[in-house]
Amino acid sequence: MGVMSLGLGDFLVRARVLKLYRQSIRVARRAPPPSRAELILVIRQEFDNNRSCNDKQRIRFLLSEGRERLKGLDEMLDMQGH
Repeated sequence: MGVMSLGLGDFLVRARVLKLYRQSIRVARRAPPPSRAELILVIRQEFDNNRSCNDKQRIRFLLSEGRERLKGLDEMLDMQGH
């Protein structure tokens, strides 16, 4: 499905997903080198695994869960000084 065929709601959801993905990769890059590459790979796989999801309720759930997991990772890296 191309961007041109998205309705406004779909476009906004897609923007939220991309924002979460970019934020996740940004935070993962702060991880120590031994685990950084694996963490980025896991993040990519999580997004890829759900790429074809069209269930709006599930997408909202996944976004919420993703934000919570990102917050936890961010806080953990802060506590470790990264």
